[in-house]
Amino acid sequence: MNKEILRLAVPNILSNISIPLLSTVDTVLMGNLSASHLGAVGVGGMIFNFIYWNFGFLRMGTTGMTAQAFGAKDPKEQIHTFLRAGFLAIIISILLLLLMRPIEHISILAFNMEGNQAELVAEYFRIRIWAAPASLLIYVITGWYFGMQNAFYPLFITLTVNVANMLISIYLVKYLDWGIQGVALGTVIAQYLGLAVAVILFLWKYSNLKSYVTKQWKQVASFSKFLKINGDIFLRTICLTFAFGFFYSKSAEAGEIVLAVNVVLQQFLNWMSYGVDGFAYAAESMVGKYLGAQDERKTYRSIKLAFQWGFILAMIFSAYFLFAYLDLIHLFTDQEEVIQASLDYKYWMAAFPIAAFACYIWDGVYIGLTASVSMRNAMIASLIVYLLVYYTLLPYTSEKAIWIALMIFLAVRGIFQALLFAKNKLSLR
Repeated sequence: MNKEILRLAVPNILSNISIPLLSTVDTVLMGNLSASHLGAVGVGGMIFNFIYWNFGFLRMGTTGMTAQAFGAKDPKEQIHTFLRAGFLAIIISILLLLLMRPIEHISILAFNMEGNQAELVAEYFRIRIWAAPASLLIYVITGWYFGMQNAFYPLFITLTVNVANMLISIYLVKYLDWGIQGVALGTVIAQYLGLAVAVILFLWKYSNLKSYVTKQWKQVASFSKFLKINGDIFLRTICLTFAFGFFYSKSAEAGEIVLAVNVVLQQFLNWMSYGVDGFAYAAESMVGKYLGAQDERKTYRSIKLAFQWGFILAMIFSAYFLFAYLDLIHLFTDQEEVIQASLDYKYWMAAFPIAAFACYIWDGVYIGLTASVSMRNAMIASLIVYLLVYYTLLPYTSEKAIWIALMIFLAVRGIFQALLFAKNKLSLR
């Protein structure tokens, strides 16, 4: 089973780490222009994280339900899950494009952007929003591949998108001097290229599943169950994106330099989370498969091993952040004020992987079990703790209160999830 976990996790880790590598390149490109550009691309990226994370159920729900259908050897349900998720992604994309102007204005107000930074964020948003249909459909297709126990195709798709994005963005910014518009346009072009690759791979390997398509995929009862699970995941993700949006908003309130520092330090957390999520994704695929096959022993063992591997990787990240901290800061920016202001956070960054890894692995387990209600409830409870801690500490340590609250938020979420699983086991819902 260790081999099976690594077969699924290693491609996921490589795929996931390439995602923060992309935001790292964007940060470096803008960080060498000015603190305003650095803060704007961080906030602009967070706006789209907020949008896309909220629709992350298109990947997560698809993975869990497809994995259970795979374990149950039900090809009809496999392809029907794909069709329902794809249809929903197209509807959501149309709504996002129709509402782009209100979303832009609300986002800039929510992140406390003003003056030049607000203009830069608006430029970024108005271009990148056109990638929404491709981005959401890629969520569906990669989630479906994970459920089908295929981790290589998502790796290939993600690497295609991110390598293309980096090369195009570097060309547009460095050689054509398009600034923040070049970074945004590079993302749009790369997303549609990735979607084209994803569709070609699907038609090449899984075209035989077309014969299992029936009208049942459109039935109200089938869609109702699909929407119920994804609705819970949606509410859970709203809370998560609010937590990180709150982090950026409070950072922006503290001034341009504090925002720039926190944008850089969030890259550390991104690297860790996307790395550990490799084993969380493996847990999604394996837990769903073995639950669908009604094999309790292997389901429990896959959960145990996912945690063991996740902890090992978290320790590696922690050690790396501790010993390479200053080199990493210099990689992200050459602005001396930002570098000096970031020096107080070395040990915080080293502690984050250990405090946070469990909640990422539990997310994978819960998705595999399609335990969407418990996943939602644990997130809501953790968000309440997060806000209470922040406002309690704010009078005593205004700059570090947000980091302490964020660390406690991630740690407590893992604890709540562990308690719920200990109580309900595989009957968790």
